[in-house]
Amino acid sequence: MFAGASLDENSGAFCELKANFFRLILTKAELLALTPADINFERNQISITKTYYRTERKDVITEPKTKQSVRTIEIPEFLKQEIKQFIEGHYGMPENERLFPIVQEAVQHKMKQNMVKAGVKKIRVHDLRHSHVAYLINKGIEPILIKERLGHKDIRITLNTYGHLYPNQQRRIADLLDNEQEKSPNSGNCQD
Repeated sequence: MFAGASLDENSGAFCELKANFFRLILTKAELLALTPADINFERNQISITKTYYRTERKDVITEPKTKQSVRTIEIPEFLKQEIKQFIEGHYGMPENERLFPIVQEAVQHKMKQNMVKAGVKKIRVHDLRHSHVAYLINKGIEPILIKERLGHKDIRITLNTYGHLYPNQQRRIADLLDNEQEKSPNSGNCQD
């Protein structure tokens, strides 16, 4: 999916960038700071150790805003292969060169252009991160794992932001208790 991609709006690479951003659950600043050195191809991991921003016409790479934002993310095999192909398609890409040498505003701008072309609802780039979390919640991933993947400082941030997406589990609890009662019909009966 990445192979030979440029960020020319007609190349489809922007859609690839967006799709992989969704899979990785990174912030724009984290994604734009990624270098080949951040990818461990043997372990299928990406190390998040820096963020990118631009100020006064200068690119700035800095540490993430919290200690918890520094993390290692496990990636699926197919994504590892796509990233590997992308890097190999940029012959001789230095280990410390940014994978996506564009500014944050360009990501949002290209995304808006493609949304208009596709005729889909307009969303912010950051909403892709929220969509990924919603997907993980729907698949039953535990909140603590999502917190770690997001790099949140505290589980309360994750739960306060995404708690409304968790389905009501009250029926599940009642069913669980009914099933336990059926297994042990005399349990809970107090007889002298």
